[in-house]
Amino acid sequence: MRNFLLLLLIVWCSVLSISVSAQQERRVTGKVSSAEDGSALPGVSVVAKGTTKGTQTDADGNYSITLPANIGTLVFSFVGVVTQEVAIGNRSAVNVTLSNDTRSLDEVIVTGYGAQSKRNLTGNIAKVGSRDIENIPVPSVEQALQGKVAGVQITSLNGKVGQGLQIRVRGSSSLTASSQPLYVIDGIPMTSADQSSTTAPTNPIADLNPNDIESLEILKDASSAAIYGARASNGVVLITTKKGRAAKTTFEASAQMGASNPTHLRQWLNTQQYVELLQEARANTNAVSATSLANRFTRYAAGDPAGWQGENPKYNTDWQQEAFQKAPSQQYDLSARGGDAKTRFFISGQYFDQSGIIIKNRFRRLSGRVNLDHTATDKLTLGVNFNLSHSINDRVSNDNAFSTPMQIVALPAMTPVIDPRTSQLSGDYTLYYNPLLNRDYAALQARVYRVIGNVYADYKLLPGLSFRTEFGTDLLSQQEDEYYGRETQRNTGAPNGLGSNSFRQVSNYTTNNYFSFGRTFAEKHDIDATLGMSYQESRLNLNSVTGQQFPSNAYKEIISAGKITAGDGQESRFSFLSYFARVNYRFNNRYLLGVSGRTDGSSRFGINNRYGFFPAVSAGWILNEESFLKNVRSLSLLKLRASYGLTGNAEIGNFSSLALYSATGYVGVPGQAPSQIPNPDLTWEKTLQTDIGLEFGFLNNRFSGEIDYYQKNTSGLLLNVNVPGSSGFRTQLRNVGKLENKGFEFVFNSNNLTGPFKWTTSLNIAYNKNVVTNLGGTTITGSFLNRAQEGQPLGVFVGPEYAGVDVQNGDALYYKNATKPDGTLDRSTTNNYNEAAYVPLGSPSPKFIGGITNTFNYMGIDLSILFNGQSGNYIYNGGGKFQSANGDYFDNQSIDQLNRWKKPGDVTNVPQARLYGGNGTGESSRYLQKGDYVRLRTVTLGYTLPKALLTRIHLNRVRIFATGQNLLTFTKYTGWDPEVNSDAYTSNPVNLGIDFYSAPQPRTIIGGLQIGF
Repeated sequence: MRNFLLLLLIVWCSVLSISVSAQQERRVTGKVSSAEDGSALPGVSVVAKGTTKGTQTDADGNYSITLPANIGTLVFSFVGVVTQEVAIGNRSAVNVTLSNDTRSLDEVIVTGYGAQSKRNLTGNIAKVGSRDIENIPVPSVEQALQGKVAGVQITSLNGKVGQGLQIRVRGSSSLTASSQPLYVIDGIPMTSADQSSTTAPTNPIADLNPNDIESLEILKDASSAAIYGARASNGVVLITTKKGRAAKTTFEASAQMGASNPTHLRQWLNTQQYVELLQEARANTNAVSATSLANRFTRYAAGDPAGWQGENPKYNTDWQQEAFQKAPSQQYDLSARGGDAKTRFFISGQYFDQSGIIIKNRFRRLSGRVNLDHTATDKLTLGVNFNLSHSINDRVSNDNAFSTPMQIVALPAMTPVIDPRTSQLSGDYTLYYNPLLNRDYAALQARVYRVIGNVYADYKLLPGLSFRTEFGTDLLSQQEDEYYGRETQRNTGAPNGLGSNSFRQVSNYTTNNYFSFGRTFAEKHDIDATLGMSYQESRLNLNSVTGQQFPSNAYKEIISAGKITAGDGQESRFSFLSYFARVNYRFNNRYLLGVSGRTDGSSRFGINNRYGFFPAVSAGWILNEESFLKNVRSLSLLKLRASYGLTGNAEIGNFSSLALYSATGYVGVPGQAPSQIPNPDLTWEKTLQTDIGLEFGFLNNRFSGEIDYYQKNTSGLLLNVNVPGSSGFRTQLRNVGKLENKGFEFVFNSNNLTGPFKWTTSLNIAYNKNVVTNLGGTTITGSFLNRAQEGQPLGVFVGPEYAGVDVQNGDALYYKNATKPDGTLDRSTTNNYNEAAYVPLGSPSPKFIGGITNTFNYMGIDLSILFNGQSGNYIYNGGGKFQSANGDYFDNQSIDQLNRWKKPGDVTNVPQARLYGGNGTGESSRYLQKGDYVRLRTVTLGYTLPKALLTRIHLNRVRIFATGQNLLTFTKYTGWDPEVNSDAYTSNPVNLGIDFYSAPQPRTIIGGLQIGF
């Protein structure tokens, strides 16, 4: 802190000394923008002609330069545009527009605490613009990014609307801490972790209106992300919202409506097939008598023997269809944008309403945003960004609850939906709990109020030097109400109903204060630098109460409960204190160097390791500016870059390093007892990353792209390590593990056709290899077959390898995979499950992910087609031992179980049906399948009315469009959907690639209208 104050003193003294000499000089300010579209141009070199005195434009294209009185001309230069000399005359404000050179105008990229020309970047930052994500029928912006960013895997856990997502930037970088990226909106870190009181995660990012976003930048390598230090190992997503412009006020309104249905349905046995299979299974084991089996069937058929007997049984219910509902959606947006040289504004509002394909599932959001920027003086700019949203999420139970809709498929087809004896729903005769009871007599709803905003002041201290201070807040208030009526008592154990209410509030405050410097010296040396500090404090408050004995379903609030049975109250908080710096240097527009560093202090870590330092260095060489390539007119860009740096992961419990005590009691006497052993040395998980990239462009960037190789080595993984029992504890959290991610990324963009008919293509492919390199000799076990094991990918499936069916007796077979005395592998088989060897069976993480987008434009017609996919991963169907178990129990079975072994000589992969026989139903590779898929993710067809027609009706823009989401899926996976990771198991990061009665993704088709005026 003392060094930081000393720096402030030096800067202040510099201000005083320069102000004395300024009386013989004059100050010129202005803005540099693109002649093509009016957008601001940052990083433009502004030099007084004939001198070495110069500066650079800031992120908003503004500049300020102090000149000797005898200087009359400024030189504006920027790669990709025509250099321009402008006479100053007597003006104190000089605004300039720069036109395209033979090369295309360079793209502006938002970086941490600033912005930079993409051409001058030495790190890997992927940008997605507002046009790429607007009006896509998804509640959360991350879903709109699927398939559009190289190296970023985005997985919807299931088809429930408003639920959590899994995002991995260049693979998983942690075992026990979070692997989700850090989200920063307009410079302020967001609360993005699941806040649900249930085991099914929610997604706080869904509180943000995607149509308010101007751009998203994803910081992937260490040189770009290290400025965020201890929380950047999993990547950083920078969200920049739309700002006002100095122009006539324009309004945009849009409306869209549509509907969704499941992308895929599975086939299940009808009544006749089910009876045949179960009768055969009983005969093969004599587990129950024929009379008992018939009695069961009669009970499932609501006591009606005719309900299941004969070739045309009375009842033949398609229970799968009962799990789904009509799923309409609607969305309405209205925004205004404009301002003048002094004040610019952007105002928007949205109503979003989407029903899920699963019964009782619906997500609604009402949001509003106001962004204001005001130029108070030539030096001082003030601003505020404010977003308020309210969302209502009608939820369903997690995938592993009997009440979740998809588990309804376990009910035999002979079971009627409505009890013919009462003409109402009943669970008395169903094999398992009937989820339709929850549809009619239960409710689970999460209501969220969200305030995200910040205020800032930006003051230009000197030409090229400015100071920015900002204060931001993210307030999330989430209330969840659950009610289960007496009809659902089989699920809750409460004879007269059960209700609960939980309230969770997260108060997140952040302040950033930093200096920005940008100057050009001798027309060859360009420097921009950032130096600052940041402080964040987050507080969580949680209260909950549970009650039972409700008079009727008309009384659902806790106040109506006859008995309060449980209650809870908690408070937790953490804080970060950080100092950061970055310097970028460019020589002669071709040699690039970047250095950054951040020191983070966190309350979460041990007293001996409270602070961590995260440095990064990067370099770039623009080869096409060299003399030996400069005259190659077909070459627009050829840049080699490399980076190396350290980032961290701090997403652990707030008090994991401390000695904790918990309240307890003994024989009614209150007291306390130790609950956690301290670790004063606990510190961050650290990721050391290397990135080498090549960027290229040909024929005026008609063809362009990037190729990257990266390697991420994570050390100090946080693991619970066994400690001596004499300590009074079993485990202690320590930094002991290591893992590695390495791979390639390839991006290619092309303008295939230009002119009246335009066709562009954007392709991205990424390969990643994940390996756990050190766990201290231990193995971490997840659910089903998932493991964290040295030498294997995170979450690798380890278990018996299924070998098919014995053609002579129908037994399920497994490979022994034992090592023979001569060292070779014994691939003989056994029908004894306990004799099978546990071996690695496959990785849940894909080796390849990618996407390709083709866009077409002609005479106002636009068409965009996006395919995305992945390959090299496996999916474990955790429900397989119930769904596809060749009659092992009374669950209804998938249609493929009709291929069971029946007689000697039958060649099949389905063992003989045996009721209670456990023939092939143990956890094994039998229920493991490849998860490769290619999906037609998004198709949008639109038509924009001609401007000549719009002028007559005084409108700026009218566009009619239709969008389809998840229209086609090409896969060999036989489950509902290959894009899956069951929400019932996500609390353990080792659990990956699990399908457990997980709903398929929705296929959505909408139509819409956009109007600008």
